[in-house]
Amino acid sequence: MTVRRRGRPARSEGGGARERILDAAREEFAERGYEKASVRGIAKVAGVDAALVHHYFGTKEAVFAAAVEVAFAPALGVPGVVEEGPLDGVGERLTRFVFGVWENPVTRAPLLAIVRSAVNNETAAGVFRRLIVEQLLGRIAGRLDVAEGEAELRVSLAAAQLVGTAMLRYVIKVEPLASADLEDVVARIAPVVQGHLGGVR
Repeated sequence: MTVRRRGRPARSEGGGARERILDAAREEFAERGYEKASVRGIAKVAGVDAALVHHYFGTKEAVFAAAVEVAFAPALGVPGVVEEGPLDGVGERLTRFVFGVWENPVTRAPLLAIVRSAVNNETAAGVFRRLIVEQLLGRIAGRLDVAEGEAELRVSLAAAQLVGTAMLRYVIKVEPLASADLEDVVARIAPVVQGHLGGVR
């Protein structure tokens, strides 16, 4: 009889177990927040042993980071949006793309889980911050035709405009912004984003 190491997936567990764990993690972080969510709770929702969660991811922070990356994947298309079309329309394209992700219930739910956890816990915020800086802002900053050291600030300001508006509209649900017509919101925000990004090459 072969004894498998603790945490190593059995053949019956392996298929789709990692994806189930990530789905369960997003559900737990959304419902309980980062601090109250636990590896044991995630494992229970996923229908696996807690040791299997540790096998795939190690720590709760690593599980959160992986769940964030998967949920954040649609937003990683932003640099491509920046490169498409005329430079004087990049603000509108970027604004439409970002709000399109938030307007879609499928992509909005995991984003809400991430944002709520990041707002309430510094560890979660650090994971979210690294993902934004390394995989999103850095890639966009490389496209700006501005003086050295200016690109990161411009991109950060554009992101602050978009993320801040999204927070008020979709997370905090401040009226009348929360129920405002999307086209009206885009028309007002896009010129500000364009002003920050300015010289995309």
